[in-house]
Amino acid sequence: MNECKSEKAIITERLYLRMFNESDACEVSRLCNNYNLYRSTLNLPYPYTEEDARYWIGGHEENFDQDRMYEFAVTDKESGKLYGAVGISNKARDKNGEIAYWIGEEYWGKGYGTEAAKAVIQFVFKEKDYHRVYARYFGSNPASGAIMKKCGMEYEGTLKDHLFKNDRFEDLVLYGIINEKHASNR
Repeated sequence: MNECKSEKAIITERLYLRMFNESDACEVSRLCNNYNLYRSTLNLPYPYTEEDARYWIGGHEENFDQDRMYEFAVTDKESGKLYGAVGISNKARDKNGEIAYWIGEEYWGKGYGTEAAKAVIQFVFKEKDYHRVYARYFGSNPASGAIMKKCGMEYEGTLKDHLFKNDRFEDLVLYGIINEKHASNR
């Protein structure tokens, strides 16, 4: 069961999803300065510096306050250890948003991405009244697709050779989920 500790934090069984702060920059940089993470994500640069992390973190509070995007640090509920990030855009006009996430490689395979993504989907469906959440992943990163499936998202299509990264074209696979509350409003 998820509970909101405050408007800007979500607590799950094992995780505390909270706003990033400037003191997270060093650990964000350490986790993101990883080639395997870079090649499996759409927008992370490589190498990833502490300056990149500070710049990225710098806009989160304003984005949240202005309902543009909700970005959370994925941390251990007990120790506070930073595992990664989960964020979702707010396309208010269409009552939907795109969810994205990354988890540091040393924490892969432990279910943190799934637990965080489920919590954020529940947050935007219940607290922000989203109609729909969608996500994209590289066809070469099926682990990200597994997270989407575990969150109840359904396959919506594949854009073949849609993006060029790491000297090759990548398929972009699309998944989505409709808020059950709105399922009949078509």
